[in-house]
Amino acid sequence: MSKRETHELAGKTVELNLSADDPQMVSGDIFRVEDWWENVGGESWMFAKGNPACLKYAIRSGMGGLPTDNEVVYGKVNSLGHLVHVSELGEEITN
Repeated sequence: MSKRETHELAGKTVELNLSADDPQMVSGDIFRVEDWWENVGGESWMFAKGNPACLKYAIRSGMGGLPTDNEVVYGKVNSLGHLVHVSELGEEITN
């Protein structure tokens, strides 16, 4: 799979507007965007067997009605890595 251009929010922090919350991440949490999941993981999240962040995203997307596409970024809430659909990214936080 060819690498995508770096996501425009890579290295930046945003507030989340999640479609489906989970026990480790809720709307309003601060999310540090690393990059598109494809660039971080080297493949679509749909084919990343055994990856905990991808498995959690698959469950969240099914329960929250998120699109089944690759418009997904990887980042962290505190020190835990998560996948988030771009539609769930809120405003950039600038300090």
